Amino acid sequence: MGFHHVALATTDLDATHRFYTESMGFTLVRTVVAPTGSPGGGWAKHVFYDTGGGGMLAVWELHDATVSTSFDPAISTGLGLPAWVNHIAFDASDLDDFSARRRHWQERGIEVVEIDHGWCRSIYATDPNGIMVEFCVTLIAFTATDATEAQRLLTVDQPPLEAMPDITFHPALAPDPAR
Repeated sequence: MGFHHVALATTDLDATHRFYTESMGFTLVRTVVAPTGSPGGGWAKHVFYDTGGGGMLAVWELHDATVSTSFDPAISTGLGLPAWVNHIAFDASDLDDFSARRRHWQERGIEVVEIDHGWCRSIYATDPNGIMVEFCVTLIAFTATDATEAQRLLTVDQPPLEAMPDITFHPALAPDPAR
């Protein structure tokens, strides 16, 4: 079953909107403005972006006196975890799409981290809210043997560690003035 949407909070809707439309290539499809139901009469904007894969990403902008305006929207670092722990990964359809997305990020002035995990390749960036986003392309078809090994490793108290994956840093490129 696929996701309908994943929802996140923002403290800067303008920057978040630019990132998800310009850098990620998503399309804004709906904005809901509604009361929050708090006694103080707060309200919220709930914006929805079509991610192009049959699901949506939603972002909340809160205007409610019962909610702190100084919250940290970063879902990992806000909890004291490394940025890479909680993140959102979007599908790249193939290696050409993957390379085009990496180049697009670089052209938007984003330094890109690329990791070859062996079974998939990923590129990572951080949105204006400190949330790590990823485009990932799967390189293999999973087999019954893979599922059996996954189940075995799930139950092992001291599993063997894999080698560190290859990591490549791609510098941001100078923005194209024509854009």
